[in-house]
Amino acid sequence: MRCPFCEAPETKVIDSRLANDGDVVRRRRECLTCKERFTTFETAELVMPRIVKSDGVREDFNEDKLRLGIKRALEKRPVETEAVETAISHIKRNLRTAGEREVDARKLGDWVMEELRELDQVAYVRFASVYRSFEDVNAFREEIEKLESSPSAELKKHQIPLIPSDDTE
Repeated sequence: MRCPFCEAPETKVIDSRLANDGDVVRRRRECLTCKERFTTFETAELVMPRIVKSDGVREDFNEDKLRLGIKRALEKRPVETEAVETAISHIKRNLRTAGEREVDARKLGDWVMEELRELDQVAYVRFASVYRSFEDVNAFREEIEKLESSPSAELKKHQIPLIPSDDTE
């Protein structure tokens, strides 16, 4: 690998570690000429399937578009960046392991909703309202009722309730 400081062609690896759930190798390198140190990240180059939208249009998978949609749903919510990146990694893994050259956009949306459900209930409802095209308040209410009846006790412990309880305990 070429040194980013002096552009010398020879560098040596000082340290290697797995990162991002083992999907990436992080390497510390040192230039043999100028002795500067820098970090590189190595990932497997895999071809992601194309996404088939509801109108039949096919487009390449766009990780930035996925990240933007998730971040938009999580706007002003107390979710760490690392948790978002982990969710994106899970979705990408689902895409790769599907073993298909093309994946329906609805399936991708379902995977996003699964990850958002685990990250934050409010973000989940925000995304669902757009993804499922809620038409009225009743659609929101139904989704919230389903959400409140389904999460595990552990998940409920870590999330702020969507609707305040009438309990005075």
